[in-house]
Amino acid sequence: MNSKPNSTISDKTERFSSRGFILAAIGSSVGLGNMWKFPYITGENGGAAFFLLFIICLILIGLPVLVAELAIGRSGRGSAASSYSKAGGPKAFRLFGLMQVLAPFLILSFYFIIAGWTLHYAVLSFSGELYSNTDFEGQFSALTSGYMPLVWQVVVIMVTAVVVLKGISGGIEKFNKVLIPALVVLLIVLMIRAVTLPGAGEGISFFLNPDFSKLSAESALVALGHAFFSLSLGMGIMLTFGAYMDKRQSLGSASVAIGVGDLIYAFIAGLIVFPTIASFGIAPDAGPSLVFMALPAAFSAMPLGSFFGGLFFVLLAFAALTSTVSLLEVPVSYVMERLRLARTKAVILVSVLVFLVSLPSLLSFGLVEGLTKMGGKSFFDWLDFIASNILLPLGGLATTVFVGYFWKNAAEAAGLKARWFKVWLFMMRFIAPILVLLVLLHASGVISLQ
Repeated sequence: MNSKPNSTISDKTERFSSRGFILAAIGSSVGLGNMWKFPYITGENGGAAFFLLFIICLILIGLPVLVAELAIGRSGRGSAASSYSKAGGPKAFRLFGLMQVLAPFLILSFYFIIAGWTLHYAVLSFSGELYSNTDFEGQFSALTSGYMPLVWQVVVIMVTAVVVLKGISGGIEKFNKVLIPALVVLLIVLMIRAVTLPGAGEGISFFLNPDFSKLSAESALVALGHAFFSLSLGMGIMLTFGAYMDKRQSLGSASVAIGVGDLIYAFIAGLIVFPTIASFGIAPDAGPSLVFMALPAAFSAMPLGSFFGGLFFVLLAFAALTSTVSLLEVPVSYVMERLRLARTKAVILVSVLVFLVSLPSLLSFGLVEGLTKMGGKSFFDWLDFIASNILLPLGGLATTVFVGYFWKNAAEAAGLKARWFKVWLFMMRFIAPILVLLVLLHASGVISLQ
């Protein structure tokens, strides 16, 4: 790896291999969102019908925007902040590029905390300590309102930083080549255990037999928003990864592979969570508490529950780490480009800054009253709201408008066949911007369709 300071990513010789890029991109997309968020929003929106809606949103909107972000990144060969202008766009889009650097930085500040929880729960489960007290809500509250998450957070930050400072091919690519196969093995083991539990059929039916009467316009926007989130769109990751792509790699084929990987992961996650909770009488719409409060109750009553529970939280931890590595690379690449720092110095600087910004979130779970209640949300919740509900949709909207109306080199950069390019450009001009704007207005609370 070239360790000399450089002003642009394009100066570097680092590149993903074709397979390495796809694994890294899948690793970014199969984070906690699909294993934690996807099951509970699916449960809240009717199960199989919502999953089908999610697939439609991912194919019709998610994949075209994914192609766009990768094309912009590969064309510009810069950080997320400079990709639009380096690809030949107006300088005004630098602001949207900067927002796509800020978004992963803010997401990391609370994502590191959640990743730490998963490691803590894995240790508690394997040791059996998690199941010595059946007050799982109380256990989770005690954890989040104490200082132990700080220790685990530091562990996650250090692991992530070590991977990223080793670079693209030697760090991120190698890391995902190990963790993605490990994730697949864990997913299959846990799925087999879940679908063979007594009473699991009800959960399988809920997940696979659609009831379209439970869908609403609200469900459509939730599905579209999750399609964006699960593909890591609007947060600078795919812009940054695109800068490290080989010019000969097909964007269309790579995007389809990433989308298929994302869907398979979500599908298996559903076949783990819903049969498990059905087997033990847990409501599928348990919400965000599903993973850390409801599922431990199921594992506690399951034969070899401490072992399978431990595997489940290791799975969550692995999924979280594949995402934190991708998220950290975005601000690191920006600092390398903007401040002309070597990778090691950039990684250390960004990691320390993220840690400092994360402290108020860590303290907002009851440790500091002023951070717990800030206009109806905790500091943790506000960061999540700003990053996930405002910055991400704005980033996606900027991409669609840029490609649809400002990018003269879109055809050459995308490398799509003429027929597919016309379809893609139509989506970027007339369909995607409207839908992404609706997601932004809905997610930010401006409109409600209930």
